[in-house]
Amino acid sequence: MSFYAARQPILNLDKTLFAYELLFRQSLENVFPQINDDQATAKLIEGLQFNLGLETLTKGTLAFINFTQASLLDGYPLLLPKEQIVVEILETAKPGKRLLQACIELKEKGYMLALDDYEHDPLWRHFFPYIDIIKLDYQLSTPEQIQQIFLEIKDFPHIKLLAEKIENYEEYQQAVALGCVYFQGYFFSKPEVIRSISFKPSQMSLIKLMEEINSSEPNLAKVTAIFESDVDLAFKLLRYAQSPFFKRASQIATIKQALVMLGAAELKRFISLLFTAQFSQGKPAELTVMSLVRARFNELMLTKHKGSEHSSAFLVGLLSLIDAMVDADIGELMEKLPIADEMKDALIKKQGEAAELVKLCEHLERAEWLLAEQQCIRLGYDHDVAMQHFAQALNWATERVAML
Repeated sequence: MSFYAARQPILNLDKTLFAYELLFRQSLENVFPQINDDQATAKLIEGLQFNLGLETLTKGTLAFINFTQASLLDGYPLLLPKEQIVVEILETAKPGKRLLQACIELKEKGYMLALDDYEHDPLWRHFFPYIDIIKLDYQLSTPEQIQQIFLEIKDFPHIKLLAEKIENYEEYQQAVALGCVYFQGYFFSKPEVIRSISFKPSQMSLIKLMEEINSSEPNLAKVTAIFESDVDLAFKLLRYAQSPFFKRASQIATIKQALVMLGAAELKRFISLLFTAQFSQGKPAELTVMSLVRARFNELMLTKHKGSEHSSAFLVGLLSLIDAMVDADIGELMEKLPIADEMKDALIKKQGEAAELVKLCEHLERAEWLLAEQQCIRLGYDHDVAMQHFAQALNWATERVAML
């Protein structure tokens, strides 16, 4: 039986990662209304214990996990470690004595508690001493409603407000002004302010590397010379090559030795990783992770279905968020980057198979299971394989970013 998962980042005020909300279903059919929430929660716990595991998906950060009223009363959160989860009480739960007692017991055992999609009801005030976070659906809550909730919790300063479904920087700034300190949504994956772009010297070195490594016949001597001319790039290459991911017969002493050891395919991925990290400086780290997830997902999907490696698909996935990284128009950026016209069409016009795979990956990021299934059918891909590759891409991207 397949196990489906997505994770959605929750950021702090400074747009660093605070936690992930984990969204699970046993099958794509679980998106339909007739699915029982209690069964879904049970399958979620089962999946975490016997399939992917918390550590695999969160890499040491907190995981927000939805619990129904029945699952809370049955003590399901106790099956997961208190240090790794935030118990998210679904909006369908009704405040009452039994639920309050369950929350008190969880709090006494050291669990963090959050109210999901909160709409104020005076009965919830009895829960406030035990609640750490209140989640607000920013698309459904008016500023007046948020201010009212903020007033209701003023006697409970330990409670923090989390605004979810924040889709652009204007909404993020509004939510900050209203007193929210955590944010969930894809505002960080869109350009903050569109502006004309000029590249720094360090970025130009990476552009030259990208141009050379993606040429029909890469010149090892030119690649070596670029790395040797930039101390920071050279250091990162040597550190990457020394990673336990790669088996080495001997210690690496030179740039050329490191390049040869990595091989063409892994070298392309490494340069792409450097490129993404460099261009996303000053942005949420999750933007780099998401770019790499899309790149690796594209590569895995086409390699599986076409039978050969597809570095161009990797690059399309990698650059799918480049406009948000540098806050510039995607068309202007493509004029400055030395990539093939086919890839430029994929990024600007959203045309071609690689662009369609990026769209599929976006559906998986957002846990839009039904849309993901429809996209798989349209492209002729197996959705079980797509989910497996998505999980693999998540792990690959997180591990690679940690190596930098």
